[in-house]
Order: sequence, then C-alpha cells, then structure tokens
Amino acid sequence: MKKLKITIALLAGLALTGAASTAFADDSKEVTVTGNMVCGKCTLHETASCQNVVQVEKDGKTVNYYLTKNETSDALHEDVCHGDTEKVTATGTLVEKDGKEILTATKLEKTK
Repeated sequence: MKKLKITIALLAGLALTGAASTAFADDSKEVTVTGNMVCGKCTLHETASCQNVVQVEKDGKTVNYYLTKNETSDALHEDVCHGDTEKVTATGTLVEKDGKEILTATKLEKTK
C-alpha cells in the first residue's frame, strides 16, 4: 500500500511538472523579414526612446516589427535615426506582446 501511494504521488508530480512546463513554454519563433527600417521615436513617434522598427507590407497593410535593443539592432540605428529609412533584412526570434510584434534580431543586413 505504501508503494502504491508513493507511485501515485510520483505520477501526480510528473503530471504537474508537465503541465507547468507547457504553461511556461516559449511561444517565440525564428523568422526573417525584409522591409524598411525606421526609428520608432523619431519617425513613427510611437516609442519613448529611439528604437528600430522594420516596416513590412503584408496583405496590403503595414506591419511594424519592433526590434529589441541589442548589439545587432543598435549597430544600424544611426542610419535611420532622425527620419532616415534603410531597407533591411532582419532575422531573429519573434514574439507578440501587447498586440505588437517584437523581434529580437540575431542578424540584420542592409538590402537593396
């Protein structure tokens, strides 16, 4: 009887662990987008501080991908700050937060 209780407790613990890992699963995905990069503060007037945003035309609408501030993103920021635009291809991890597409770029290249 004691072994049965231990087995049941172990199985219950495993079930809870599985449910918890599913609840906290990372729902980000790797994507590549190509579009015009602008400054979220200087050009779009949507962010409190300078932040790169890649604008992509999708199904006739403009989709904004807000780039997380990191070394990759910051390397090209001077090219778009104060109203300039640069055509880029960005690859990274995408998540949706508060209705916005947030892209953590791992690769960012100027395109023609």
